[in-house]
Amino acid sequence: MSSFFANLSPLDHRYHAADPKLWEELSGLLSEEAYIRYQMQVEWALVAALERWGTAPAGAAEEVKAACMRITPEDVQREEEITRHNIRALVNCIQREVREEVRPFIHLTATSADIMDTARALQLREAAEKAVIPRLKELLRILIDLAERTAHVPTVGRTHGQHGVPITFGFALAEYVSRLGGRLEAVVRAKANLRGKLAGAVGAYNAASLLLADPMQFERETLALLGLRPGGHSTQIVEPEYQLDLAHALISTFGVLANLADDMRHLQRTEISEVGEAFGASQVGSSTMPHKRNPWNFEHVKSMWKEFMPRMATLYMDQISEHQRDLTNSASGRFVVEIVAGLAMALQRMINIMGKLTVDEQQMLANLQSRAHLIVAEPLYILLAAHGHPNAHEAVRRLTLKAEKSGLNLADLVQASGELAPYWEQFTPEQRQVITDPLRYTGKAAEKCTGVCTLWSQKITQI
Repeated sequence: MSSFFANLSPLDHRYHAADPKLWEELSGLLSEEAYIRYQMQVEWALVAALERWGTAPAGAAEEVKAACMRITPEDVQREEEITRHNIRALVNCIQREVREEVRPFIHLTATSADIMDTARALQLREAAEKAVIPRLKELLRILIDLAERTAHVPTVGRTHGQHGVPITFGFALAEYVSRLGGRLEAVVRAKANLRGKLAGAVGAYNAASLLLADPMQFERETLALLGLRPGGHSTQIVEPEYQLDLAHALISTFGVLANLADDMRHLQRTEISEVGEAFGASQVGSSTMPHKRNPWNFEHVKSMWKEFMPRMATLYMDQISEHQRDLTNSASGRFVVEIVAGLAMALQRMINIMGKLTVDEQQMLANLQSRAHLIVAEPLYILLAAHGHPNAHEAVRRLTLKAEKSGLNLADLVQASGELAPYWEQFTPEQRQVITDPLRYTGKAAEKCTGVCTLWSQKITQI
């Protein structure tokens, strides 16, 4: 057997080596071998429904199920070398394993797309259920725990890479709790709405109408055996929007992960140093600079997003199929499973690193205090305006320039100003404290953080 390093995809060699247990899990759900197994489930459901409708002989479904347990993907591959058709190869393999009187009912009334599209829906649904949703929930729990523990830890609020006004670190994390929670709901909805079909060659039930009084009801009952529903209107293929909606939910989840990873990466910059990835004792950060501790895990997650996000454009192009069907998605459609794999891998990596993230509260405080004499400009402007100053914003802007040059804080300058001191006298003691102690100026950051975390702690248990 050749080494897995001989594989073409990094998913199958580099990331297999990085996490063999995860790779085995994903392989069991997303590989071609798994896809063939899902196709077998659809062929079984078709025969089971034909038996229930009195068309196939009694016991046919159990016989097909047993046959499918014996057939290997290698058997199907060898048969496809003869037929040059994957589904016909599968049908031939099943037929050889059952009694002669059962053979005619294998694949009866179906077209290849019935089997493949329905199998893909089964595959994506189970992969979302087993590989994505549990990891997304786990990451949410980690973020909620960290956010709640740091709900009152003051830190710099940043816009455009600049110091804005103070927030708390928990508040910053609560953004991602809310966004990933919304994506979790989107994945669950889209997963539950995946559809199948057993409507025949062009979707008009031509073949089934020859044998069955109500082929549309037959389709519903067949798919129900698999826990699926038919699409609203199939052609030879299932309407692509069901799968497209799931792909969008997955890719947009990937985007939130990339955004979180990017924020955490920037907070590890030497000049910021507010958080840190756990670093192994023997881990090397640079091949030439021994002092380096690169935030490579967060960078890896963003890099994976860069690879898989553009694939959404391909899926949008796959919406288009001429008339009842063409094969312009025959190659591109095979890669959709890699989006699930890539997202699951990124989620697992974020679980690992966010679960061990170090938070340097003292450095956060130091960074905040380094600009504390200026960041009270906003509350000062608001309070001056509220107490009647006709052009408070401009007055504070000029005062800020003076503070930057002199190194004095705004609170002292406003009290020393002949223009502004009378307004200062009107401030309440609590309002003055905000100006003299910027750490008090965090608004409802802690309260909002706690509320978001409480909400999603409850929702996770219900999803």
